[in-house]
Amino acid sequence: MINPNVNRLPTRPLHTLVENRTTFTMESMALNLFETHEEAMAVDLCLDNPVLASMIQGRKVMHLNQKPGFNFLPGESIIMPANEPMVIDFPDARKNEPTKCLALEIDPAEIQRVADEMNDRRPRSGGQYWGRESKSFHFENNPAIAQLIQRMVFLCAEDHAAKDAFVSMSLRELLIRLLEAESRDLHIKNRGNRASSQPITAAVTYILNHLDEQLTVDRLSRLACMSASGFHHAFKNEMGVSPVEFMNTEKIKLGMSLLRRGDCSIQEVAMRCGFSSGSYFTRVFKQRLGVSPRSFQASTKPR
Repeated sequence: MINPNVNRLPTRPLHTLVENRTTFTMESMALNLFETHEEAMAVDLCLDNPVLASMIQGRKVMHLNQKPGFNFLPGESIIMPANEPMVIDFPDARKNEPTKCLALEIDPAEIQRVADEMNDRRPRSGGQYWGRESKSFHFENNPAIAQLIQRMVFLCAEDHAAKDAFVSMSLRELLIRLLEAESRDLHIKNRGNRASSQPITAAVTYILNHLDEQLTVDRLSRLACMSASGFHHAFKNEMGVSPVEFMNTEKIKLGMSLLRRGDCSIQEVAMRCGFSSGSYFTRVFKQRLGVSPRSFQASTKPR
């Protein structure tokens, strides 16, 4: 999907069919819009500051730290540390269908200021600290992050006397949400190494291993050796969502996978996702995705 705000950005004359770059420089960040109009392979790029790259249109194949390449698609972003070399392939770029990508170069001092403020106001559990990891983080944008990226594009293109102030406020919110997203990802993906020492990771691990059960906050708080209220607060602080929201999100992901397979009834899917009834599963599914499980299943059947 093409971001409508991006398409309203003013563009510079096209100097080359391979790469066109439009840049807006603000106090704590620079926004770059890259357009590639021809198929190209092994393009080197390295930026001096930490970067949030977000795909807008088309596909790139990213090679980072000499690791195997991976597809970088619309709706996805990558946070990369400063001076990280990238080798990029543009296999699908065409003159009339360019590949488009946003890159926010962010002042590392601003990232540190936001992390310090979070450590002061909402310290993490288990002796952990808020801060940017030293490696790249590839993730799918959630609605809040997607909207903030669109907001940043709009603000940079707007001619307003308070533009820098608006950008600064939006950037701080974006950084908070990115630090939360990275924390959530670490609890999920590194749970094998952290579950024994981090109570929130232990709870996350238990949830993911028992999605077919009707889990409760009381049960999870006992597992984490916390009071129910203390566990709820610590979990939401670390994960950015409440325990119930996280459980339902993961159960719906499992439900989507089972529905795509097409060999289970709605009631069977609900039971395998730990919902007490098919109607409750249907209600939660529709609230989150905007369609019923039956409609979703029908839309994913091969034609």
